[in-house]
Amino acid sequence: MKFAPEAAPFVVPVAALGLVLLALGQLGWAAAAVVLAFLLLLFFRDPKRRFEGSPQALLSAADGLVTRVDRVEAPDVGPGSFHRVVTFLSVFDVHVQKTPAAGKVVASRYARGKKVAAFREDAGEVNEQQLTVIETPAGERVGVRQIAGLLARRVVCHLRVDQTVAQAQPMGLIKFGSRVDVLVPERYRVTVARGDRLKNGLTVIALPAEEAG
Repeated sequence: MKFAPEAAPFVVPVAALGLVLLALGQLGWAAAAVVLAFLLLLFFRDPKRRFEGSPQALLSAADGLVTRVDRVEAPDVGPGSFHRVVTFLSVFDVHVQKTPAAGKVVASRYARGKKVAAFREDAGEVNEQQLTVIETPAGERVGVRQIAGLLARRVVCHLRVDQTVAQAQPMGLIKFGSRVDVLVPERYRVTVARGDRLKNGLTVIALPAEEAG
């Protein structure tokens, strides 16, 4: 089990506090600090996963619950309409995101915003967010929108424009509760539905029409 390096600023001070409390003989409070540090560390966990399916498949960018599958226009991703798979992440879910497809990063845009609850319908329009657009070798564009939630501290994305990425490559995280939208090219067939639970870099969310059958 790996952990995202962003864990350090949260986990280390709490663990250090636990040691100080232990030295002062405050065993109860020291134990509470250690438990809290462990829970914070779990939030930043990055389970090792290996996808062995089709390289053309689009994978989930996030762990969590599918709350919506619809079709939208997204001119900041590309022309035409896209299938949108909306995934809600609770504080208990893995919060590291991974790339849904291999290709080249052609856009990376951060936007400041509010921090309304991620399950609200307007969260994707008003909340702090990071949009990453990947162009596949076939020339199709896939968008990943990392959206901060009510408790989220910050959206983090490690990818940069012109970077070549692999399928299921770690791309960033959102700290403490959030939502991730994947914008899927129209010709793909979405293979998940509302109520499904997803795992990043492992669950297939869409396949090209010719592969979906």
